[in-house]
Amino acid sequence: MQVIPAIDLLDGQCVRLHQGDYDQVTRFSDDPVAQALSWQEQGAQRLHLVDLDGARTGQPVNDPVLKAITAALNIPVQLGGGVRSAARAKDLLACGLDRVILGTVALEQPKLVDQLAADHPGQIVVGIDARDGKVATRGWLEASSTEATALAQRFGASGIAAIISTDIATDGTLAGPNLAALRAMAMASSVPVIASGGIGNLEHLLSLLALGPLGVEGVIVGRALYDGRVDLAEALQAIGSARLQDPLLGSSAFA
Repeated sequence: MQVIPAIDLLDGQCVRLHQGDYDQVTRFSDDPVAQALSWQEQGAQRLHLVDLDGARTGQPVNDPVLKAITAALNIPVQLGGGVRSAARAKDLLACGLDRVILGTVALEQPKLVDQLAADHPGQIVVGIDARDGKVATRGWLEASSTEATALAQRFGASGIAAIISTDIATDGTLAGPNLAALRAMAMASSVPVIASGGIGNLEHLLSLLALGPLGVEGVIVGRALYDGRVDLAEALQAIGSARLQDPLLGSSAFA
């Protein structure tokens, strides 16, 4: 299982929101490039970026920062937030991103996701953010009546690389992942699932290994890394050791 550090960008700074609330912002760094390099040096194999300004307004105000990050790093970088058109997705991939994540557009224009997945094999990811099992869009500011698992099933044969499953109620809380929701998502999805939300300690990370055989093959970690509750190098070592001790966990596509 791959542990993926997250950098959430707001006004060019590294921040975290509490349960997606833009009024509850914690700022961690004003140098996202240095932070990205730090995660790489500590052993990260992939970096997850969220453009919070893009998610809220659709405006690409953080593009200079993300270009600087992709230029500085050797590991693949993925980004979500405000990617709502084919042109925007293509522009981001041209900036050096390995993958772009489509959230709102996956619900509102699913055929566009199908087309982008066909045009850019292995580079399109669907982000499904859910509150009480229902999909939320536009930076979590709007709710829908669509079940998260139903949306996951919709993209099973589309050729997307993965689904990022975020439980809004646990995001930024450090209280632990919503294992029941992740299990349901993994069982509904025929593509790999990356967990997001709620990781607060090493035990939370290890709890996800039991879902590996169902297709949960990565986990995004944010606040716990910044707060020092999880040490990235230690987490990578612990997960590797656990997999060696239990061959039933299988191998991860993200390893």
